[in-house]
Amino acid sequence: MKKILVTGGAGYIGSHTVVALHAEGFQPVIVDDFSNSSESVLGGLRAIVGTDVPVHRIDCNDKAAFRQVFEREGDIAGVIHFAAFKAVGESVQKPLAYFRNNVGSLLVLLELMQEFKVWNLVFSSSCTVYGVPDQLPVTEETPTKPASSPYGRTKQMGEDILRDVDQAPGNQFKTVLLRYFNPIGAHPSGLIGELPLGVPQNLVPYITQTAAGIREKLTINGDTYDTPDGTNVRDYLYVGDLAQAHVVAIKRLLTLTWPVVETYNVGTGRGNSVLEVVKAFEKATGQALNYSIGPPRSGDVPAIYADVTRSAEQLGFRTSTSLEDALASAWRWQQNLSNE
Repeated sequence: MKKILVTGGAGYIGSHTVVALHAEGFQPVIVDDFSNSSESVLGGLRAIVGTDVPVHRIDCNDKAAFRQVFEREGDIAGVIHFAAFKAVGESVQKPLAYFRNNVGSLLVLLELMQEFKVWNLVFSSSCTVYGVPDQLPVTEETPTKPASSPYGRTKQMGEDILRDVDQAPGNQFKTVLLRYFNPIGAHPSGLIGELPLGVPQNLVPYITQTAAGIREKLTINGDTYDTPDGTNVRDYLYVGDLAQAHVVAIKRLLTLTWPVVETYNVGTGRGNSVLEVVKAFEKATGQALNYSIGPPRSGDVPAIYADVTRSAEQLGFRTSTSLEDALASAWRWQQNLSNE
């Protein structure tokens, strides 16, 4: 089995990608310091895949410790790099920590990949690189704009670094940049899912915690945006579909024989408003949700969703899970958490 390092592999998207890699015959190897994830995830992974997944508990910025991972694991076919801090608000409060962790860890990883001649990389990017787009849907050719947060700038810097590396004499890296939209949901088993530390920053875990009685109510931030119902519109895709996109990307890189940097949007190709998500959750679960309308949040993009033509035509990837099914899986995961 080809061995794939998954940095941040105990996180939300990372853990689902570990499952998808295993199902496709790869040997995923997790590299995670558990600063933004829980070791309880490992039990869920074991139950789903039927075996222990190798884990290296290290900080990706610790080059000496990370080098030992490459030495011990030996023949590594590729890397999927998730490991990053990801809270927009926190990044404004702690910009140095975000640049050190997100940009620093990528530099360490690239240096070690070069040292050990591991040339295949899938990089976790974000639709935040588009800022407030002038036209919808956004394609991969839509101009990127200065990000509104240090978090967003770390993703832009990551992409720029990888393109500059591609232009260096003698470069052998083959890289896929995946620009995610809004992942939601959980594994069908309900054994792994989104596990926010503290108050959720994302819509769906806040919805599920409100339905479970952990939060008193959901406050929708604004209903006067220039959208069909006045609430923000986003492209919500099922996390299991997003995980599969990483497997497809790794498979593509393993077939290529020349250096490349390819960029793909990963979304459904359609937008849903916050109110539509709330109503879809109520329909999918039978749970009435306590919510109210509050003031808009500063810096929120009114609407953004993906054009997924390139990922469909070049990667052969399309999402396949409905919004209601994704929300039902998130509720199943929340119920499992509440019953623990």
